[in-house]
Amino acid sequence: MNKPKIGVLSLYDTKKDSKWNSLWMFPGYPDGIIAAGGMPMMLPLLSEEADIRALASMFDGFLFTGGQDIDPARYGQPLYHFCNEVSPERDHMELILMDELRKQDKSVLGVCRGLQLINVAFGGTLYQDLVQQKNNPNLIQHGQKTEFFFPVHDVDISEGSILHGIAGADSIRVNSMHHQGIDSLGDGVVAVARAADGVVEAIEVPEMRFCLALQWHPEFLWSRRDFEFDIFKAFVKACS
Repeated sequence: MNKPKIGVLSLYDTKKDSKWNSLWMFPGYPDGIIAAGGMPMMLPLLSEEADIRALASMFDGFLFTGGQDIDPARYGQPLYHFCNEVSPERDHMELILMDELRKQDKSVLGVCRGLQLINVAFGGTLYQDLVQQKNNPNLIQHGQKTEFFFPVHDVDISEGSILHGIAGADSIRVNSMHHQGIDSLGDGVVAVARAADGVVEAIEVPEMRFCLALQWHPEFLWSRRDFEFDIFKAFVKACS
């Protein structure tokens, strides 16, 4: 049996004081796919639209990884001082790719920036900084101070969602390393998990065969507990 081929969007660092830029990967992303029965392939950073769209037909599914903030111009806002580093190169490639994946109905898993990217691709908007913009005195700590493998807050999961079926529970404790989050949901995007302060923690796109995105980081947790490993397994199965 052939293993499903899964394209993993690379993380991209720009070296401001050097001519060298780097494409790289947290091992937890490809290792989770391999353990779940898939064959991950780290993707190059492409700029030509035809090349980007051609990728969609070459793989059975795609994993959108974490990384820099999305340029607020992509969702119609100015760049406020509390927005962190943006990556126009990643935004360009990933938004075109997501558009093509939607057309071809390919399976998609998003993580952190990946969740935000998918929401923007469907016309949604983001808080450029939750503390500065959400105006919630009960905002929980979304940029945790402890190690990434340590879950720090609960999320409530909607019944009937793909995520609820995977979790088999109404709530789960997750890790958290982000300062941005979803403001308005994109067209056809459904929030399927939220933190106690209302921040969207997971989304799905019901029109697609499998499109699940998480604000937390399963790549640091899947080898330590079943829930995140079950997410990887569900994704790989959807790519089969």
